[in-house]
Amino acid sequence: MLLQIPQVLTKEQVAQFRQAMDQAEWIDGNATSGEQSALAKRNMQLQEGSPLARQLGDLIQDALGANALFFSAALPLKVYPPLFNRYASGQTFGVHVDNAIRHLRGTNFRIRSDLSATLFLAEPDEYDGGELIIEDTYGTQSIKLPAGHMVLYPATSLHRVTPVTRGARVASFFWIQSMVRDGEARTLLFQLDQSIQALVMEHGHGHAQVIALTGIYHNLMRRWAES
Repeated sequence: MLLQIPQVLTKEQVAQFRQAMDQAEWIDGNATSGEQSALAKRNMQLQEGSPLARQLGDLIQDALGANALFFSAALPLKVYPPLFNRYASGQTFGVHVDNAIRHLRGTNFRIRSDLSATLFLAEPDEYDGGELIIEDTYGTQSIKLPAGHMVLYPATSLHRVTPVTRGARVASFFWIQSMVRDGEARTLLFQLDQSIQALVMEHGHGHAQVIALTGIYHNLMRRWAES
């Protein structure tokens, strides 16, 4: 499942992020690359674990924690601390697949990457090129979202970033380990939850069908979820 999640950050938050990031020191993006990615990756990155990266990453995680659509779709168990990259003119990231296991250097924290996320921090008219191209069973999708919006997609997908030809593409990216490992099961739970929420809006929480479907949802979670 590929899902666009609007307004994870407000315009004011994006402006604060960009002000801090524009004054930051950027390093070679291959500092966090695997062997395959290093061959295809040409961009810059905030130093992983730097005070600024931690501060901005914590703000993103707070925003995700308050986002009902993100929770419904991802059913997050663990979120890798967000990273930040910048593509200037001529920079790109060729076709690759994300590592199955992400380990936070210097710690015991590791996750299985079930889902990948890109949170856009530059408006589409600030740069040319820089589209995120995602290839999966649903076909090939080209993603270029407003600043503050995010795309969530299976980490198993082949994906790439097209060359930037003007301006700079700035984004945060990270991975999620879901409570529900199986992608098809996770999609069914998301569809069921969205249907329940639509019924709640129409009939209220006390409606018999809302209660019955909510029970089914939680029983499926008991069957499929890891905690």
